[in-house]
Amino acid sequence: MLTTLFHIPSRIGGDAGVPLFGWGLLLAVWALVGGGAFAWSAWRHSPAAAVRTLGLPLVLVGAVILWVLPALDDGAGVPVRGYGVMLLLAASCGTWLSIHRGRRMGFDADTILSLATEVFLWGLAGARLFYVIEYHDQFFRPGLSPAETLLGVVNVAAGGLVVFGAIPTAAVATWLFARRRRLDLLRLADCIAPGLLVGLAIGRVGCFFNGCCFGGRCDLPWAVSFPPGSPPWLDQVERGLLPGVPASQPLASAARSLPVHPVQIYAAIDAGLLAWLASAATPVFRRDGAVFAMVLTLHPISRILQEAIRVDEPPALGTPLSISQLISVGLLVVAAGLWAWILRRTTRGSFDSGSPVGEDLG
Repeated sequence: MLTTLFHIPSRIGGDAGVPLFGWGLLLAVWALVGGGAFAWSAWRHSPAAAVRTLGLPLVLVGAVILWVLPALDDGAGVPVRGYGVMLLLAASCGTWLSIHRGRRMGFDADTILSLATEVFLWGLAGARLFYVIEYHDQFFRPGLSPAETLLGVVNVAAGGLVVFGAIPTAAVATWLFARRRRLDLLRLADCIAPGLLVGLAIGRVGCFFNGCCFGGRCDLPWAVSFPPGSPPWLDQVERGLLPGVPASQPLASAARSLPVHPVQIYAAIDAGLLAWLASAATPVFRRDGAVFAMVLTLHPISRILQEAIRVDEPPALGTPLSISQLISVGLLVVAAGLWAWILRRTTRGSFDSGSPVGEDLG
């Protein structure tokens, strides 16, 4: 578990130095870099296209620098969380793979980069919203001020995302993007599917650093124990599995959690293998959408199996299944319908055709 990697000082040059966050140096640098990127996009395409592709991301990042980062200062600076770093690495690696695949499928790098930005932001919002709703007691406790509640909700870097929560928002963002640019939605989904899985694999390593998405007790050689205060440790204290921990001051105990399944690592390996399979199957499938449909079929099955050894989600809606398992069943139904639709379509051209498949509406 590696929750915090290090702290970034809020000022450069000590207490009397130049502020880095808020109305500080970082905002000035972002304005310069973002303004340059916006001007370049406007010159290459059109001002309207630049607003559509870069306007929202530039504003959102600016708002984070201006208001969110100063609020995260814990006295030692802004903590850099292992979960947040892996999340950014996941987005970067997934985008790189999608750009690489896009060149072979007729999508230029600008198109994939713009799509990745929108999908990442809307997927992040959906995943966080799902988590906040599922674990609302953590964010809306009595005694918390509205500011504290809001800070807890937006503090994504500290952990707390549900992958399935990202699916509807990311799917809508992709559909709107494809519709706006007149792109083949199924071919676009095939292009980005392995990149999404690579991002998921890296993100699960972030879950391991954070201690969330943990498994049940395990006596296998690769079982792991988490430190006091971690999610698995707190869960075991609540369940009475750590009898030596004083109930009055549990965090004062030095006892680690009982060994548990490293489900996060299982999930990372599973997503990595599925990403490889999706990439290898791309030249084999002859219909657009088949790669994405395969992912939509296999990932819910693996998630149902993983949930059998996870203990962080209780049964939901009066069933013996967790909420993630119920969603997985629903996704399998969607996958069946998608396969039926795809198999009625004509076959596509070569994976390496590189033919243009869309245009910006300007």
